[in-house]
Amino acid sequence: MRTRTVKPHQQGIAVADLGWSQPTLIQEKAIPLALEGKDLLARARTGSGKTAAYAVPVAQRILTSKQSVREQDVRALILVPTKELGRQVQAMMKQLTAYCSRDVRVADISGKADLSAQRPILMEKPDVVVGTPSRVLAHLNAQNLVLHSSLEMLVVDEADLLFSFGFEADLKNLLCHLPKIYQSFLMSATLSEDVQALKELLLHNPVILKLQGSQLPDSSQLQQYSINCEEEDKFLLIYTLLKLRLVQGKTLVFVGAVERCYRLKLFLEQFGIPACVLNSELPVQSRCHIITQFNQGFYDYIIAADEQSLADPSAAPQMITQNTNKKQAKDKEYGVSRGVDFQNVANVINFDFPTTVESYIHRVGRTARADNPGTALSFISHTELGLLSEVEEALIGADSVLKPYKFKMEEIEGFRYRCRDAMRSVTKQAVKEARLKEIKQELLNSEKLKTYFEDNPRDLQLLRHDKDLHPAVVKPHLKNIPEYLVPETLRDVVNPLVSRKRRRMKKEKSKPEGVVKTSFKVRLCSN
Repeated sequence: MRTRTVKPHQQGIAVADLGWSQPTLIQEKAIPLALEGKDLLARARTGSGKTAAYAVPVAQRILTSKQSVREQDVRALILVPTKELGRQVQAMMKQLTAYCSRDVRVADISGKADLSAQRPILMEKPDVVVGTPSRVLAHLNAQNLVLHSSLEMLVVDEADLLFSFGFEADLKNLLCHLPKIYQSFLMSATLSEDVQALKELLLHNPVILKLQGSQLPDSSQLQQYSINCEEEDKFLLIYTLLKLRLVQGKTLVFVGAVERCYRLKLFLEQFGIPACVLNSELPVQSRCHIITQFNQGFYDYIIAADEQSLADPSAAPQMITQNTNKKQAKDKEYGVSRGVDFQNVANVINFDFPTTVESYIHRVGRTARADNPGTALSFISHTELGLLSEVEEALIGADSVLKPYKFKMEEIEGFRYRCRDAMRSVTKQAVKEARLKEIKQELLNSEKLKTYFEDNPRDLQLLRHDKDLHPAVVKPHLKNIPEYLVPETLRDVVNPLVSRKRRRMKKEKSKPEGVVKTSFKVRLCSN
């Protein structure tokens, strides 16, 4: 066999193209150790560059291996807990190997395609395979993928989530298909008991990197607030914050269930506030497209369901049903609060407070990534006070504390009747219809138009996901805010143009009568 000439420095050119002039702390510590062949257990907060910390050495080792005469084979396996993260990892690997894509081929098999449809991809033996444990195991059992003689590197990304997503049995079964010797990386935002269990299963004399004592950025970068408010006040507050533009920039709003996604979306529609919905019932192609467009600046608001029931392994079998006439199947491998690289998120709003400390860290970690500032605001009902205490206790000692959000609710009391009017329109039936309508629309976008968009990629940019669903009765008068309702203290912020005009008019009245202001100049009038 002829030796192929590969230039490992090509990866450095790709890194330069990404605009990375300096490595992050996790990259600076992990990459040299990984290139020495060490097993790694690395804990670093979200947004710290963990993906590149393992992607660079994986690609480098494959390029180095191809300097000698070797057969094409699968040399690296990257396990991820969600499909969204799988696509993100594949995209990162492709960016890093842009100048040597013929030498480092990457396949993402975490999608929902049939095993038979993915078989030809695996038969070509890509250098790197990315997938969830359940999907990888299915291909191993079907003999579409063989790893026992070729695998050199195993990466487990977001390791703290694999067991909580119900992958423990899949992972243990998968290990039987791996060779006895391989290099392993465990990357995690937290060092939970599950991660310790994975360490015992996968690592051999690992180097443990515990970087950044706090799992979240400090208060100079990330501002965290909480406000006590019950159900109606939650809707009143979110309406006021968004409609009066008191919250500015790209914003992720987290709720605890799919039904809550649509209830909040329909509520905001009443006031002309567009928002996208992300949840486990939408097709994976739609979810990834929504995230891509959000990162590109198409939308300001995403309402995401961080469904804790999906993290319960005992609940997983009940979610998938063969009967399409029954309740829409949920995707066990869905997750947007965990690992997914939302870019330039200015704010995270916990409309429903997360049920675990880990979930809070992963949600809030979507903002203040790298060196960018961010804000997290949590709405707390009386039933969620215990959960808030757990989070505050976990953050003790770190310079990342939840401060009270000093917002005077009495200032927005004039909006309450509008809030109640909108809430009355968002009935259970309206939520149910919106849910079905959205799923049908996204299935159409995802499946029937897939081939068309492959041939016409520019048209895909025109496909928007924040359109009004309108199953609830829309009352047009709610879209506009009468000025008398806006608190005096907020009028300059809410409508600065009107405020400037009013100040200008006052100034004109105070001028001498002989001076008249025209459109572009001031002229003196003779008496």
